Amino acid sequence: MESLKKYHLSESSKIVSPSVPGEKSKELLNLQKEIEGSVVSYPRSMPIAIKRAKGSIIEDVDGNQFIDFFGGCGVLNVGHGNDFVLDYVKKQQTELIHALDFPTENKMSLIKKIRKHLPEDIREDFKVSFGGPTGSDAVEAAIKLAKIKTGRDGIISFTGGYHGMTSGALAVTSDIGFRNRINSLMPNVSFAPYNYPYRRTSTNENEIDGIEYFKNILTNSHSGITKPAAIIVEPIQGEGGNIVPEDGYLEELVRLAHAHDVLVIFDEIQCGFFRTGTFLEFMNTNAVPDIITFSKGFGGIGFPISGLIYKKEVEAWGPAAHIGTFRGNQVSIAAARGAFDFIEAYNLEEYTKTIGAYLTNKLEGLVTEIPFIGEVRGRGMMIGVEFVKNTTTKEPFPEFVKKMRAECFQRGLLFEVGGHYNNVLRLVPPLVTTHAIVDSAIEIMKEAIAVCAEEYLESALA
Repeated sequence: MESLKKYHLSESSKIVSPSVPGEKSKELLNLQKEIEGSVVSYPRSMPIAIKRAKGSIIEDVDGNQFIDFFGGCGVLNVGHGNDFVLDYVKKQQTELIHALDFPTENKMSLIKKIRKHLPEDIREDFKVSFGGPTGSDAVEAAIKLAKIKTGRDGIISFTGGYHGMTSGALAVTSDIGFRNRINSLMPNVSFAPYNYPYRRTSTNENEIDGIEYFKNILTNSHSGITKPAAIIVEPIQGEGGNIVPEDGYLEELVRLAHAHDVLVIFDEIQCGFFRTGTFLEFMNTNAVPDIITFSKGFGGIGFPISGLIYKKEVEAWGPAAHIGTFRGNQVSIAAARGAFDFIEAYNLEEYTKTIGAYLTNKLEGLVTEIPFIGEVRGRGMMIGVEFVKNTTTKEPFPEFVKKMRAECFQRGLLFEVGGHYNNVLRLVPPLVTTHAIVDSAIEIMKEAIAVCAEEYLESALA
């Protein structure tokens, strides 16, 4: 879409410093290491100091420009510094910034937009509640609401799931690497296998992978797991490797949960807000959850916001049962309104599907360049490329992905690595990314693959 070009700094990367990171970035990175806490993570794999950004392009303090297919970890759905959205932000900043949970026209307008974008036949069944500014806050609120409503305590989560870093959210996150030094978190959390089509475990092709295990938990009195308050699941796993489950999986999860009076929480923090081409990912299925968590992309251009969309029948808490000083920040709400209007003005729902298909097709073309790509998958602009040492055995190849990311970084392309085995190239670019930017990114990947393949091909073919 030619009209989106103006929302970017450029449409390609540009490396001008003799080395990356450049000298100015090195200075700030060293200062960060000295005076900021060691919990800092992203600059370790993408060592730059950022000066400015617009659209899908980031410029560092040395003048290098990078194509951002990391998207602020899936936050920048309408791009960095979107002028259309900033107009809403600037206006709101002159009127009101902090209002706790008092009603404002700004907030009521956003709630109406959220409900309007739900399927027409169910939109009147749902309410909206804002929480603290992060996705973890939304997850904590969802778990709390489910426990209050059911009077039960347990939660079932899924392997590969990521839900945040606070105590409850971390407890339902499956990666033990995040919690192997923490002795206690929220109790009564159990995990079931997530449906992972590329690594299907069931030999029965007529069986939806993972469902029998989940069914056994709910129906077998010897499963060792008492009836939970809720299940929490990502309709498309993000950190787990941008995994799209097979058709029917989510529907059957919901059906079984509801048949046993268990609430269903869909974590749409990363896959929501038009990232997959629809407002929320569950709308691409026939599965309807009881509670939906939202955050990340809702802030449009990086403003922090989170909350719940939940069925009115789940309403179980009273005044102050869940509070937060910074819930529903008025500037973040204005940014969300602006993002909604921008998406409508540019028909970004359809464009996301088009540009996502274009990027996926280009990535599938890389399969001919190298024998290490096991699968290209995704929906809209949430795409994963899984690398394996052998496409028959599907042995994960995290070393290749790590080296490829480093080579792409040197050439001006940023993306994250994830997956159950840290072997998945995860792409969550801004939805405004142009065809020209995609082409530039693919050329960088081809160059990086050529360098990496030279090192690994000989041993792979031996």
